[in-house]
Parts: sequence; structure tokens; C-alpha cells
Amino acid sequence: MREEVFDLIPASTPVDTCQVLTDEAATYASWFSTLSDPTRVRLLHHVASAPGSVTVGELTALLGVSQSTCSHHVRKLAEVGFVRVQREGTTTLVTVNPACCTGLPHAADAVMGALSTGTVTPVSGVTIRPMTTADWPEVRRIYGEGIATGNATFETEVPSRRTLESKWLPDHRWIAMLDGAIAGWAAATPVSARECYAGVAETSIYVGDAHQGRGVGKTLLHHQVSAADADGLWTLQAVIFPENRASIALHHRAGFRTVGVRERIAQHHGQWRDTVLLERRRS
Repeated sequence: MREEVFDLIPASTPVDTCQVLTDEAATYASWFSTLSDPTRVRLLHHVASAPGSVTVGELTALLGVSQSTCSHHVRKLAEVGFVRVQREGTTTLVTVNPACCTGLPHAADAVMGALSTGTVTPVSGVTIRPMTTADWPEVRRIYGEGIATGNATFETEVPSRRTLESKWLPDHRWIAMLDGAIAGWAAATPVSARECYAGVAETSIYVGDAHQGRGVGKTLLHHQVSAADADGLWTLQAVIFPENRASIALHHRAGFRTVGVRERIAQHHGQWRDTVLLERRRS
């Protein structure tokens, strides 16, 4: 049994994906090939969804297959570390290996090129300052440009200034200046009104169309993370459409990890869409 394979690359570690695909291609291939059988996928789902251990007998009934076939699939999943197997008398108990819950999303990110090496550093020429009342027209204009892309937010119209002011943390609203113009903005929103989540916020970063590709988003994210750390926020999270691969890669470079994919979480222009949930824990 090879449960340790899921601990080879921590999900929060910045990774050189070219090196990963050299060093870990065989490991990832074994994971994905193990899940090439639909019955095996269903079996893993049942085990992962169960509140505790599941017996091979119970899995046999759930899957509608013979006990020998079920045992074969359990062995294959255990070989790559997806499940753990324990014998109690004549009963075989199967539980999910918790490490695979982070290992699989990480492997998918690596294969799809969503992981990046290095760190996020400010770009020369881009300056960051606190957002002021005079900035609101440009903030809302840039927000509108993001909405127009179709891959930035579920919003279909720019929220009012009153709406944004009421939800954004006052000390975590930032403006990026480039060539004397407002090039982008960042803001953080509390995830909950409960006191226990006081240090958890969701980040938003928008860059104007005219300033794309010039390091504005990178500089904003660096400043927002640094300010959050200094102010005692212990977790930042980001919710990003999976189609926005550049933003996912940027957040990974800033120390965020993929928590998972929230499937069909909400409708956007009448279509159900997924989002990727990422988070960064203050070190």
C-alpha cells in the first residue's frame, strides 16, 4: 500500500510544473489510470462520502457487483493510497485516505499547468495606495470591465457604491496606479459575521483592460496578502471560475492552495457554473 505518495508534494508548496511532470508523471498516471474504471470511481465516492468505515459487503450491495469484483477494486484503490483497508475478524473495513482529498486536486492542477514556480513580487512602476472616495467611479468602471469578460464574477451588473462599501473591509481596499492612472483595485470581504471567523476574508482583484499584462494584478495581490498578514487576518480565500487559469496560477504563486471545486454552485446568465475555492493561511 502506498499512502505516502499523496505526501510527496504539499498542496501549498509552489512547484515547478516542468519538474513535476518529469519527477511525478508516473505517479500521477497511476492515480488517474486507477480511476479509469467507472465502478472504481463509484466505489471511491461511496467510501469518501461515508461518515465512517464501509465494509466490502456493504460496497458490494451498493455497487451491484460480486464480492470478488468489489474486493479487486478495493485492492486497486488501496495500492495507490486512495483508500485504507483494515481487517476485523472476517470483516474487511474500507476508509478513505484523507490525503487523497488534497493530493488529487493538486495533481490535476499540476497536469493542467495551474501551478507556478516562484513567488509574487511587486512590479516596478506599479504603486499601491488606499482606496479613497474619489476613486469610486474608476473602481466601478473597472469592475464593469471584469463583468464583461464573463469569467470574473457571478455579478451581471456593477454593484452600487453603497453595496460595495457595506461589505468590503475598510482597511483592506487598495488602488493600483500605473502611468498616472488607476489601473486596478483589490478589496477583501469578511466571509462571516461570526466572531470565530473574524480573521477570514475573501479577496477580490480587478485590473482594467488597458493595463492587463503589466504586473498590476501581481502587485495588488502581493500588497493585499502582506497587509492582511500585518493586520492579523489568518486566512484569505479566493473564489475563481476554473476558466480563469491565469488568476488561479497567480494565486498559487502567492501561496494559495486549491481547496476544491464547487460544482454547479450558482447560475450565471442561466447556466450552472463551477468555481475553484483557494485559500492561503498566514504562516
